[in-house]
Amino acid sequence: MRAAEGRTGLMNPRLPGKRIMIVDDEPMVAMLLESALSDEDCTIIGPFDGVASASEAARGEDLDFALLDVNVADGKIYPIAEVLESRGIPFLLLSGFGDDDVPAGHEHWPTAGKPFSIEPMIERICAALGVAC
Repeated sequence: MRAAEGRTGLMNPRLPGKRIMIVDDEPMVAMLLESALSDEDCTIIGPFDGVASASEAARGEDLDFALLDVNVADGKIYPIAEVLESRGIPFLLLSGFGDDDVPAGHEHWPTAGKPFSIEPMIERICAALGVAC
């Protein structure tokens, strides 16, 4: 069963047209997120596998939201989160270490544990964007 089939079907996507950036260096996780967001009729920016590859998009792309794996191949994702925060773009940090993976001074950054379930993830994106799910 695909991620969105459990609801009213794929005819009523909840996030149509939303531009969502994905940064995750685990190909299967990135593909899962990309598939679930595509089912919601989002435009996917990425997926990117690290800080270096995502930097230009974080600075210049028209984005509505971002999903950021905290630990990527070339380091911690914090510089990307800081750029997004300065631009007023909401994001969610994905981490296997929970809240312990948020740097001091940024305790307000939202996190989700890995592994995660798609439906609660979509609901969190909806809530952050003020969209009814």
